[in-house]
Amino acid sequence: MIERLRRLRGEAGYNLVEMITVMVIMTVVFAGITTVFVAGSKAQSDQERRFQAQVTTRLALDKIRRDIHCASDVTPFATTAVTLKVPSGCGGDVSWCTAAVSGYTNRYRLYRQSGATCDSTGVMVADYLTSGNVFPAFAHVTGCLCLASLQVDFNVSVTGTSVGAYDLTDTIFLRNSTRI
Repeated sequence: MIERLRRLRGEAGYNLVEMITVMVIMTVVFAGITTVFVAGSKAQSDQERRFQAQVTTRLALDKIRRDIHCASDVTPFATTAVTLKVPSGCGGDVSWCTAAVSGYTNRYRLYRQSGATCDSTGVMVADYLTSGNVFPAFAHVTGCLCLASLQVDFNVSVTGTSVGAYDLTDTIFLRNSTRI
C-alpha cells in the first residue's frame, strides 16, 4: 500500500500553464489551416462560375450562329437587339437582345425570343456579359455580290471588369440572304 502511494505521488500530470500553451498553439495551427481551406474553396467557386459563364456563352454563340445562318435578312435595333428574318422551315422569325441585370453596373444577359420583339421575358441564353452592345455591325454591301453578315461580340466576365474577361467575336454570314 505504501509502495502504491509512492508511485502515485511520483506520477506527474500536466499543469494549467502547459495545457493553455498547447491550446494556444493548436488554435494558431487550426486558424492557419482553416484560412487555407476557405481561400481554396473561394478560388474553386470563382473558377466554376468563370467556366460556367464561358460555356454558356459558347453555347449562345452556337445558337445564334445557327439562327443567323438560316436567316435571310436582319433588322438591327441599335447594337443591343436584332430580329432575324428566318424562313418558316427554320422556325420563323427570331429576335435576340441584351438586358441589364438590376443591381449591377456592367452585367447583361442575352435573351432569345420568337417573333419580332425581344426583352427579358425571352429565354435567357447567356449571362455575365460586360456590355449590352453585342451586335456592333450589320453589313450588306451592294455591288460585291456578297452575302449579308452580322458581327457578334460577347465580352464575358464574372467580375464585371476587363480583368479575367473572355471575349468571343465572330462575323457570321446569312446564308439565305440575297447577293446584291
